[in-house]
Amino acid sequence: MKKSLMAVAVATTLLTSTVTFADFDRVRWQVPMGFASTLTALGDTMPAVSKMISDMSGGRVTLQTFEPGALIPALGAFENVSNGNVPAAYSWMGYEWGQLPVSALFGATPFGLESQEFLAWMYHHGGDELLKEAFAPHNVYPILCGTISPEAAGWFREEMTSLDQFKGLKFRAAGVGGEIMAEFGMSVTLLPGGELYQALETGVLDGTEFSLPTVDEQLGFFQVAKHYYLPGWHQPSTNQFLYVNMDEWAKLNDQTKALIENACMAGNAMALAKAEALQGAVLKRFQEKGVQMHQYPEEVLKAFEEATDRVMERRSSSDPMFAKVYESMKAFQDEHREWKHLGYLPRNWGVED
Repeated sequence: MKKSLMAVAVATTLLTSTVTFADFDRVRWQVPMGFASTLTALGDTMPAVSKMISDMSGGRVTLQTFEPGALIPALGAFENVSNGNVPAAYSWMGYEWGQLPVSALFGATPFGLESQEFLAWMYHHGGDELLKEAFAPHNVYPILCGTISPEAAGWFREEMTSLDQFKGLKFRAAGVGGEIMAEFGMSVTLLPGGELYQALETGVLDGTEFSLPTVDEQLGFFQVAKHYYLPGWHQPSTNQFLYVNMDEWAKLNDQTKALIENACMAGNAMALAKAEALQGAVLKRFQEKGVQMHQYPEEVLKAFEEATDRVMERRSSSDPMFAKVYESMKAFQDEHREWKHLGYLPRNWGVED
């Protein structure tokens, strides 16, 4: 009897497992990325999420990632997914700033939500619903799939001692942060990460912002620019998304959709943990290599904040969706502020020790 019951139990388990895998759609998507997979916490998240999805589906759902430029231009995720040229793509949200300005708020909002606050807003205060609403007219279903710590404010070939020095400065920036920097007379351009080292080295750029210290180190900026400015006021969180063509998404059953979305949620936790784990050691290495670390003084940050208010007001007055998302973000930031102030130790606590 025991043997019979055990055989039934094993057979039931095997049948259940088979049915579980069979319930997933058989998916084979090519997923071009906006960042090289070698860039820690920025470019290696989607490959890890793809592996999770394949492992959990028994290989039925495969999202094959491709390096920047292999299938589409490095900054072309939104356009190519929207047009159906590729079923899905992975990138920082905001490179489509010229076509869909509200996207930049989801990629990073200057003086806005930090990474853990952004996750709270997205999952519990209506952010994800607003995201889907903004992208639906463009035939794109976006999924938050990798949030990481603040960027640095940027690398400069010369020390910046006054706001007057920003005028005419040739600087690489993306999204709404770039428009704010232009308020100070900076000549702002958008270049992909792979082109920035040479642009700095040859003087095509006087400075650049790109990503976390870890990523900036991998790209070698410290070799051609020795002045590193923080904090990343323009990008207090850095958010990547899996862009999915809505026609392709509609073909999936609920179990497959849940698999992809939950794997991306796990990717957020993994990316943020990795980002926070590595930056302190990188800053020490920068100092050992002769990089001068600078923290913007309060008067400079105040000037950037005032410029941010002007740009946000201008954009909100001409773009109802931009205004709707920004208002929601600010409302949550205001609600959360007292807890953030009282619930956590001050940022400078123990630093001098």
